[in-house]
Amino acid sequence: MPGSQSAQPSRFTRRNFLIGSGTAAAALALYSGEIARHEVDIVQRPIAIANLPSAFHGYRIVQLSDIHLDEYTEPFFLERVIRKVNTLAADLVLLTGDFITHGSITFIAGKHAAHRCAEIVATLTAPLRYAILGNHDVAVDAPMVIQALSSRGTPVLVNQYLPIERNGARLWLCGVDDPGTSAPNLDLAIPTKPDGPVILMAHEPDYADTVVAHPRGPLVDLMLSGHAHGGQVRLPFLGPLILPPLGEKYPEGHYRFNQMQLYVNRGIGTVGLPFRLNCPPEITVITLQPA
Repeated sequence: MPGSQSAQPSRFTRRNFLIGSGTAAAALALYSGEIARHEVDIVQRPIAIANLPSAFHGYRIVQLSDIHLDEYTEPFFLERVIRKVNTLAADLVLLTGDFITHGSITFIAGKHAAHRCAEIVATLTAPLRYAILGNHDVAVDAPMVIQALSSRGTPVLVNQYLPIERNGARLWLCGVDDPGTSAPNLDLAIPTKPDGPVILMAHEPDYADTVVAHPRGPLVDLMLSGHAHGGQVRLPFLGPLILPPLGEKYPEGHYRFNQMQLYVNRGIGTVGLPFRLNCPPEITVITLQPA
C-alpha cells in the first residue's frame, strides 16, 4: 500500500484574513489621509486664446482653489503651497473659492479660519491676486470671508469685472457670485464690449453650461473653476467615487465649448473625509498663448 502524506493545516484562516484586510485598510487610510493628501501636483497648462494681445503672450496665471482651512487643510500645508506658488513667477494668482469649510469645526471657529486663511494667502508675492467665493464660504458667512480677504489685499469679485492692463493692452477678469448658493449675474459680471480676452471665475464648473447659453457667453474665452476636487478619491476603472452637485459633468481638467474653454482645478483641501487617492491637490500654472 503506497504511503500517504498527512494533510497540512491551512495557514490561511479567517482570522488571518481579517488581520490582513485590516492592515491593508489602515495602510491605505494612512497613505490617502497623510501622504497623498499632501503631495501637491503642479500642473503646467498652456491655454491658447484667440486675438490675445502680444503683451500677454506668455502671461502666467496661477490658479488655486478649495483651500478649506481648517477642516481638513492644516495651516502648515497651506503655507507650503503658498511657498511653492511664490517660486513660479506668476503674473497673476486667481483663487476660485472655498477658503473655509461649512462643517463642525468651522461652525465653531469659522471667523478664525477665514482670517487665518486670508493671512496666509496675503504672503503671495505675485503682482496681482483676486478671488471669488465658493459655496462653503457663502454657507458660513460671505461678508465675513470677503472682509477677511479684502482687508489683507485679496479683492473678491462678486458679479464684477475689471481690466488687467499690460503695456497698453488689456484682458478682462470677471467673477460671479457662487452659482450653487447665490445669485450669479452674468450681465453684471461680463463687460458688454470687451476690448480684450475675457477670463471668468465661477466656483462650480457645471455652471459653464449656463455661461455658454447666455447672450454674453460668446465673449468669454476662458472660465476657471474648482469645487469638485476631482472627486478626491478616484478608483482605477471607476473614476471618482463622489462628485458634488454642479461638479458632476466637468470634475477636473480642460474642456472646450466652441469659443470658451474651461479649466477645473482639483483644489488644495478636502471635505467630508481628509482623504485623497489618485487625485492629488493641484496648483495650476496657466500660460496664455496666441491661438
